[in-house]
Amino acid sequence: MRRALGLVLLAVTMASAQEMRRSGFDDMSPSTQAMQRDDAQNPAMLWVQDGAALWARAPSPSAPACAGCHGDARASMRGVAARYPAYDEALARPIDLAMRINRCRETRQGASRLAPDNQELLGLESYIALQSRGVPIEPPADARLLPWRERGEALYRERIGQLNLSCAQCHDERAGQRLGGGLIPQGHANGYPLYRLEWQGVGSLLRRIRNCMTGVRAQPLPAESPEFTALALYLAWRDRGMAMESPAVRP
Repeated sequence: MRRALGLVLLAVTMASAQEMRRSGFDDMSPSTQAMQRDDAQNPAMLWVQDGAALWARAPSPSAPACAGCHGDARASMRGVAARYPAYDEALARPIDLAMRINRCRETRQGASRLAPDNQELLGLESYIALQSRGVPIEPPADARLLPWRERGEALYRERIGQLNLSCAQCHDERAGQRLGGGLIPQGHANGYPLYRLEWQGVGSLLRRIRNCMTGVRAQPLPAESPEFTALALYLAWRDRGMAMESPAVRP
């Protein structure tokens, strides 16, 4: 009886925590919210346009374009970005959407990999993510992802750097408070890739995490490292059910 009651209380607590989640959009000024809502004002749509052109263009005369295999992205890519990171059979590990794009370039198009936060990669990722705008984030129900997700949660809660801070201390315990005059958000990743006014450009989740790690004076995670992918996977699970906003705008 006690065990059953405990499970019920745990379920209620988890449901309440999910209901209290706030997208970074909710904490922005009305003018910045308007910028995200209106595709004519959202600067990230410039990257989306570049991505649409790359989607339709073959990398070489002997290789297919993305559209040559996947067709109209508005149909074939609907909901895809909401399900990443996902497990890759060939690599025997989870990969994020940017890694999937590079895998397709190498194995299907015979093209070279694009560097992390390369403008072409950000364009393609933004264009694909746009097709899932409004779709609830839904991490794959794949048992092989569980140990990676647990590893990501441990990284999220681990104190790091000279300031000895964890992601959870800022984005869970102190969310809604202020740091250096700026509001501390809950740290949801439902808008990436996104345009940051601070950056004056579109950036990836990797860039944001690396910025945070630098801010606490820790060694940033390498791109495509197992640690970054595990952390991204945990953030996707933490955000499950929240609507995709890509490409979002943030201060």
